[in-house]
Amino acid sequence: MLIKTIHGWRIPENRATPEHVFFNRRKFIAAAGFAGIGLAAGIRPGRAAENPSAGLYPAPVNEMYKDAGRPITPEEVNTTYNNFYEFGTSKRISQAAEALKIRPWEIAFEGEVEQPFKLAFDELLKKMQLEQRVYRHRCVEAWSMTVPWSGFALKDLVALAKPTSNAKFVKFETFFNPDIAPEQKPPLFGAGYPWPYAEGLTMAEAMNDLAFMVTGAYGKPVAKSMGAPIRLHLPWKYGFKSIKSINKITFTAERPRSFWETLGPSEYGFWANVNPAVAHPRWSQAEERVLETGEKIPTVIFNGYGEQVASLYAGMDSLGDKLYR
Repeated sequence: MLIKTIHGWRIPENRATPEHVFFNRRKFIAAAGFAGIGLAAGIRPGRAAENPSAGLYPAPVNEMYKDAGRPITPEEVNTTYNNFYEFGTSKRISQAAEALKIRPWEIAFEGEVEQPFKLAFDELLKKMQLEQRVYRHRCVEAWSMTVPWSGFALKDLVALAKPTSNAKFVKFETFFNPDIAPEQKPPLFGAGYPWPYAEGLTMAEAMNDLAFMVTGAYGKPVAKSMGAPIRLHLPWKYGFKSIKSINKITFTAERPRSFWETLGPSEYGFWANVNPAVAHPRWSQAEERVLETGEKIPTVIFNGYGEQVASLYAGMDSLGDKLYR
């Protein structure tokens, strides 16, 4: 007997983007070649050298994650509506983020590893098998989108780093360069943000198959406004956990303190799992606004990915603040 499993995140077919529409678009981009990809991404020919990995995209589709039960958010919406506080506190930072220099880009692996090392981003890509996954994204500000990411499983990066048995957590950090990132400049008065941006996971979370290192989106290298050249995406957690533009990964025995947790621990904690039953101190999390349409829809526990991740939090009160904070 054939038993069909219906995942918790699925919705009726009539609300999903038809598969042929999305993948025909991908085929068109691929057929257009490198120049076509560059033009679609807004990359001028003179800047092509900044994206030498463009030929790796579109990446093969992982059939397990070929849709997320919701329409794909249009690329032009996604790339121009972002939180990237290094470049400004509004959502419209896409132009300012173009100042980010993504080549050369090096990632340091430190802490509880067999041997600390650094690796150029393009060398890292040669060691990984890229794939495409469509994931939901839920912001703690109560809006959501759906994105066709490309990249590789975080657990593969962990294997490359060779952490020791002392490693209980993984800490991620992004770049620090006040010359190009205006918000990283020291404030005239008072304390500023705790740069560089940092986030952390337990080793169990990092080894979960859903945890994904993003290097591309929409069939091309990921845009600077979305966290080029490499970022994290954790579809079951609020978006601030999915750190952008990573250049340092540290394995540690102690739980790291993240950027927003340092600024507001009562509002932005370490766990940050999507939980509609636990309100943010200043607003409800029971609903979310779909970014493209403005439609309000009910938020789902773990953003609909509970089947894959709920076991990570066994013993925690599923309706309590530990799943949020």
